[in-house]
Amino acid sequence: MGIFNKIFGKKESSVVSTGPFVNPLEVEFHSHLIPGVDDGVETIEQSLEILENFHKLGMRKVITTPHIMSDYYKNGPENLIPLRDQLREKLAEKNIPLELEVAAEYMVDDAFDKKIENGNLLTFGPKKKHILIELPFMSEPNNLKKVLFELQIAGYQPILAHPERYLYMGNNRSRYEELKDQGILFQLNLLSILGYYSKQVQDSAFYLIDNKMVDLVGSDTHNMRHFSLIPQVFEQKYFRKVCDLELLNNNL
Repeated sequence: MGIFNKIFGKKESSVVSTGPFVNPLEVEFHSHLIPGVDDGVETIEQSLEILENFHKLGMRKVITTPHIMSDYYKNGPENLIPLRDQLREKLAEKNIPLELEVAAEYMVDDAFDKKIENGNLLTFGPKKKHILIELPFMSEPNNLKKVLFELQIAGYQPILAHPERYLYMGNNRSRYEELKDQGILFQLNLLSILGYYSKQVQDSAFYLIDNKMVDLVGSDTHNMRHFSLIPQVFEQKYFRKVCDLELLNNNL
């Protein structure tokens, strides 16, 4: 039984519930809320505003995931952990009882193999072995198979960020099955349910939900504009449907 059923005690309906909504997700996973390090929030005030609003939605924990890319965002534990600690202090000062962790969204690029070899990765979840990776949007990287193998051999659990957004996978959906057969977890973006990125991305999101291939959901929030759309997601039938799956969010 999924977390939505556990709270509401009923199966997914074909219509949106007219009763008061109780958000079943307690852990927000995948966002860009460390200020000034990537294309996410720019100031600590923006970070705190969004984090406070996540708490108001019922989240007890946020795992924020700044980009790490060799060409653009050269982040790592050395700069992200101190910034996380600053945000934690500000949350305490504002009496916002929200647990904040920092991981990363790693681009699978030519330099990622070296990062795996060095082992200084920002991970999360049980035993700190879960790692979030993303792919280029235009084409699948040639080293993906090698990277996934190396991560798994090293004891990590790879999670593929927003697979519905990679159009080359949406156009060849057997690729989803291949990756799932390899033990890769899938994280769906909540805004994909709304069609925020495109109708094609929305269709792929529905396909993944219908076929029970989603393991986690995340907002991929970069700013308040993204956050402001989340309440609309909560009203959608496919949000209820994805929450009826065995999502891992609340166990992170």
